[in-house]
This record gives sequence, C-alpha cells and structure tokens, in this order.
Amino acid sequence: MNNNIRNITIIAHVDHGKTTLIDNLMKQSGSFRDNEVVDERLMDSGELEKERGITILAKPTSINWKDTRINIIDTPGHRDFAAEVERVLSLADGALLLVDSAEGVMPQTKFVLSKALKQGLKPIVVINKLDKSDQRADEVLNETFDLFVSLDANEEQLDFPVLYASGRSGWASKDIDGPRENLNPLLDLVLDHVKPSQFDRSKPFAMLSTLLYADNFLGRSLVGRISQGTAKANQQIKAINLEGEKVDEGRLTKIFRYEGTKKVPIEVGEAGDIVVIAGLEKANVADTICDLEVNEPIEATPIDPPTMSIKITVNSSPLAGTEGKKLTSTQIRDRLLLEAQNNVGISFSENANKDAFEISGRGELMLEILLTQMRREGFEMTVSPPKVLFKTDENSKKLEPIEEITMDLDEEYSSRIIDSMNRRKGKLIELKDTGKNKKRLIFHAPTRGLMGYTSRFLTLTKGTGVINRISRKI
Repeated sequence: MNNNIRNITIIAHVDHGKTTLIDNLMKQSGSFRDNEVVDERLMDSGELEKERGITILAKPTSINWKDTRINIIDTPGHRDFAAEVERVLSLADGALLLVDSAEGVMPQTKFVLSKALKQGLKPIVVINKLDKSDQRADEVLNETFDLFVSLDANEEQLDFPVLYASGRSGWASKDIDGPRENLNPLLDLVLDHVKPSQFDRSKPFAMLSTLLYADNFLGRSLVGRISQGTAKANQQIKAINLEGEKVDEGRLTKIFRYEGTKKVPIEVGEAGDIVVIAGLEKANVADTICDLEVNEPIEATPIDPPTMSIKITVNSSPLAGTEGKKLTSTQIRDRLLLEAQNNVGISFSENANKDAFEISGRGELMLEILLTQMRREGFEMTVSPPKVLFKTDENSKKLEPIEEITMDLDEEYSSRIIDSMNRRKGKLIELKDTGKNKKRLIFHAPTRGLMGYTSRFLTLTKGTGVINRISRKI
C-alpha cells in the first residue's frame, strides 16, 4: 500500500471547466518556476483541442502536495469520446465531478458519473464557475444529489463532500460565501477523501495498458497504473491480451513518470503509480503488460459499441490530387488501421478488394475529428454520408441507437422545437422552466432522426439555443 500517491480523474460535461481548473491546481502547487511562461489550458496539447476548446484525448499529469504525489487525469467532456473516459476511470482511486453553477447537471455529467459509480469511485462534487452572475449553486447541488439517487449510488457515494469553486479565478471554498483565497481546500480534501491505492509490491510486475501514444524516439508508449509489483528499467516483460494469450515480448527500455506536464525518466515504478513504459512494439490498449511469469490478464472495462459509420474510398473525382499528397488506398488504409489501433472507440473494416474502408465510431464529432486530422496530414479521400448501425437481439428483434437530447432555449421557441422533434420521432420526456423566460426540454429520439439536426435547431432558435446529446441505448 502506497500512502504517498493519490490517483484522481476530473470528469464533467463539456466546457464545465476541467482543463482550466487543472491549470490553476498546477500553478498553485508549485509545478512551475516563478518566472516560467505558462500557456492557458495546458492539458489541451493537440492543435484541434486548442482551436475548439475541447478535450479530445485523456491525458495524465502530476502535482505534489504535502509530501503526496497526486496524479490527475484530464478526461474528454464530449459524449463521442466516451471510450477515453471509460478507460481512464480504471486508473483512478477517486474522481472530481465538476458541475457548472449555472448550467447544472447536463447529459455528459450523467454519463460520466454513471461510469464512475459503477467503478466504485466516491466522487467529490465541485460546483464550479461560482463567479457567474446567473449562478444557482443551491439548486444545482440538489439536482446533483437527485442524479446520484437516480443512478443507484450507494450510501457511501451519496455522502459526497461538496466544494464551491471558480477554476478560472483559482479558488475553492467549503461554503458558498466562504473565503475565496486559493485551491488549498480542494487539494486537502483530495488527500482526506480519496483512499490511497492498495496494491501488493511483493508480487511480480503487472499493469493494464490504458492509453497509447506514438513517440518518434521511443516508439509505442503505453500508459497505465501499476497493479502489482515494481517495474524496473531493462527487465524482460511481455504483453497478454484479455484471453491470456501472449501478443508481444521484449525489454522494458524506458519508464517515465509524470511531473507536471513533463515525462521524467525513472529507474523503478511502484505499485499504484501511473507510469509510461516503452519497449514493446505490438502491445495495445487493454493488454496486460507484465513480468514473464504472470499469466492472468487484468480485467478491462468493456467499451460501449459504436453507433455510426462512414465509408472512405480513394478520391476519384476529376480534381483528385489538388488538395493533398496522400492519395492511394494503401496510404489511407494504413492510416485508418493506425487510428483503430490507438483509439478503442474506433473500429475498422474493409471490402474484399481492400479499396473501400468502413470506420465506425460513437458519433459525428468523433468521425469529424478523425477526418479533419487526416486532411491536415495531407490525405485526400472520398467520404460517404454517415449511417446508423443497427443490432439484433437474441429474439431477432432489430434495435437502433437511441439518444437523450437536452435543449436549453428561450420560451418563445419551445413550440416550434417540439414540433420539429416530433417530426424526427422524438419523444418529449421532460419540460421545465429554468428562469428568465428559459426552458429546458429533454427528448428521447433515434440517432437516425438526428442526422444534421444541430444546424436546424440553431436556425429555429435563431442561434440562441444550446443542444446536448448523449447515447442512451442500442
């Protein structure tokens, strides 16, 4: 048992302030020099993440507080990247659930919290953005408690601690009107509330590969929490899949630990710590990286199935080759295979001639991000319209993806939105007044009826409405 390590993940709906809060936690814990120039939203390292202001890939970081290392994992807030959230929850001993003090409980809040509760985590609730003029912290706290109850939280989970904070201003307090000085109350609460990892150091080394990064110098870099034993540089290791079959074997060439946003090489990794290892060429996400004498794989969280797919082929138009340099089916196939290996939320299939490829994912944004990245890398291709994936149950009954849609809009537009959703087979579940002539509508609707609906919604609400969607079931 390692009392000097805490592993926590920050979960929230998109744009509720996760990455900004981490920025100030790192600054106030002394992760940077006094004269060091620090960018905003440090954890958003990708080009698209900085442009769009959303987290796409889960990323770990580490801070030191009162002789304890706190490993923090920043998670995506959009439903399409749910596979990232599901995986990284297995790294954590606790979770910070951020809820916007004005927007309150949103669809992704419900999704990520349900996953955390199933993992047995006991979240700390942080009512964030308390400096908003329209904050309603008391109501939001009640909504959050109701959400815990509706998700069948146990008594320990229902007895969650609450903090009121402003991640942007860099303060947290136990009371709404309490002192607004710094984030020390939050860091102290993490040490008190989150129990340290309980793992056996005497057993042979084993860890579950949770994240995968490509490194130009090290090759495949696998991130995970050491579940037992210790990892030592240059020791012989192997990778086994979920069935216990060996998929790779080699030497552990490098071990890194996160300190702030930097990876620092170490000689020995301890049980309970989150590390990055290099040395294996074929190991993948959900594989168990272990000592040669270990034969039992570590159980991995099953990933929700994809709900939507697109077909990608070579660009055969008369203007082919004018916008990109990577044009051949072989180049496109290799890139898509690499994406499917690195991103467990993506699945890949191809036709017999290997000149048409089908990519399946959790939603439109995930597929759009992939296509945007490929275009920026110089690929040129033809993309089909997205189609919804159906399933058949044991009674041969056809099933389709159903989504829960939450809409916040002005009261004057509610009737036309209800009419437009009825035309798309939507079912109104809840309609409530959120004050200041605003309404919140919640629908259940099939994914196939929502293709391209966001632009229609913005037209009907004259750009003032906010829509959020989350997959409900299939």
